[in-house]
Amino acid sequence: MAHWLLKSEPSSWSWQQQVAAGAEGTSWNGVRNHQAKLNLMAMKIGDEAFFYHSNEGKEIVGIVVIAKLYYPDPTDSSGKFGMVDVKAVKPLATPVSLDTIKHEPKLAKMVLVNNSRLSVQPVTDAEWKLICKMGGL
Repeated sequence: MAHWLLKSEPSSWSWQQQVAAGAEGTSWNGVRNHQAKLNLMAMKIGDEAFFYHSNEGKEIVGIVVIAKLYYPDPTDSSGKFGMVDVKAVKPLATPVSLDTIKHEPKLAKMVLVNNSRLSVQPVTDAEWKLICKMGGL
């Protein structure tokens, strides 16, 4: 199983809204970056992803699971981009902030630290385990 990080501005789509979507989950649409698109295309059903509040909060707040594989995004008029569906799994007991991540030497090579603008990112198994521990899971 691969691990990922999905970024969302809470004013556009928050963790609370993701949880409220319930067992059906929601589509993760609006991605317009080719590297992020390739990451979405690489996802498998059952992969887990950190839900990261960007711009406002700048912290990992929960975990979602990939529920539907990559398919066309109807909000993209160019037809070049797609989306996956995700469902909320659980919140982190303690959100893990970007500052905390940047100050952890073991996370120095994490994509979030080195390419923070990328909206869909891979997370290594070691990074996943450490952040889950930092978040109280």
